[in-house]
Amino acid sequence: MNALSFLLSLAYLGLAFLAPSPVSHLFGLAALGVTAFLRPSLNWRTLNLALLTLAFTVGLMRSGNTLGLIGLVGILVALTTLPRIPTGIRVLLALAILLLSVPLAGFANTFVFELGIQIGIYAAMALGLNVVVGMAGLLDLGYAAFFAVGAYTWAIFGSEQAKNFMQGNFPLPGEYMYLFMGIAIVTTALTGLVIGLPALRLRGDYLAIVTLGLGEVVRILANNLDHPINFTNGPQGITPVQRPPIDWFRQLMATLGVHLDRTTDYQLFFYFLVLLMIGLVVLVNVNLANSRFGRAWVAIREDEVAARSMGIPLLPTKLLAFMTGAAFSGVMGVIFAAQRTFVSPESFTLLASITILGMVILGGMGSIPGAILGAAALTILNLDVLKTFSEFVRTSLPQIPNQVDPAKYERLVFGLILVLMMIFRPEGLIPEKRHRAEMEEA
Repeated sequence: MNALSFLLSLAYLGLAFLAPSPVSHLFGLAALGVTAFLRPSLNWRTLNLALLTLAFTVGLMRSGNTLGLIGLVGILVALTTLPRIPTGIRVLLALAILLLSVPLAGFANTFVFELGIQIGIYAAMALGLNVVVGMAGLLDLGYAAFFAVGAYTWAIFGSEQAKNFMQGNFPLPGEYMYLFMGIAIVTTALTGLVIGLPALRLRGDYLAIVTLGLGEVVRILANNLDHPINFTNGPQGITPVQRPPIDWFRQLMATLGVHLDRTTDYQLFFYFLVLLMIGLVVLVNVNLANSRFGRAWVAIREDEVAARSMGIPLLPTKLLAFMTGAAFSGVMGVIFAAQRTFVSPESFTLLASITILGMVILGGMGSIPGAILGAAALTILNLDVLKTFSEFVRTSLPQIPNQVDPAKYERLVFGLILVLMMIFRPEGLIPEKRHRAEMEEA
């Protein structure tokens, strides 16, 4: 088994150098599967993961095909879930993938940067919703509303839109984006408080329906607050939204020997900014999960009556979870607005809320690595796999009608994924330790 897994990894490394292609990437994914599931010894498994990291990186750089990115995500999952791998090796390989492999691939194909940024933004929001749904057990179907509040908080003042209703020198300089990230935490937390006060007195399906309605209220307000006073510019959206100046970042990269051009400078900057925010969000999540608030949320999720009988105040504790999740979403909304330089109500629909909820369910409710994996899987599926498959169908099978375009069946695919998860793995891909223990006892 050790020799087989090593030979497969070595063979894929050779293919990545000599003949990088989608087929060779599929071979690499098969080699990763053998390393993960056929249980080679610890030293051989560690060596294989290092070889595969190098191979997927080389394959991405030489071919630009994003199947290699799926392989790197798979290695990160393996480092998170496989037992007995030394912590130093886990950290070293993870940092190599995030700080070296993805940027190197991004210089060869800038779409890799875009994909990485979107995965990071949705991962942070999934972690926020994981506090609400996974830890506290509160079904929120209007989570994209907080994303919208954060995005519009910066978009209005980081563009000339604010001139329509107040005096001042607008747009504000791009450096203010960092300040508005803090302001967005406050505004979205207060929005969560306002929405949560009436909604969190309900439970179950009633809570889901009310949060769905309130989420749609925020989107409709963004769509209609262009008269009589033009706050949001309505369905036309707001553009251009200021980005922060990054001369210092270009100089830093030049010092490290990396010379950026105008197509990669902001992409790399926002990629690293999103990575930093993910690290902070994970740190806050871990500390919350181990705090008395985290234990109180879990108690409410398991049994509200028992939690109340033990002296846990239900409404304030639920509100804290709701506001915490909202704050995570709001700060990522600011980054989203600056990265895209455009904000419109179409980005904050009910489908966005359901997609983020699907990420949490797919990864495993209450699980921090599960939420990140769910965000990566669904973002890659939506932005890359379905669209690539659609292009293949259109070019290879032109006789097939437009109505069968796979990219048009995004909601159907998401629905099928959720149904299959509920049937075959209801605890999620990377279940929380408590859920895993309950399943093993059952």
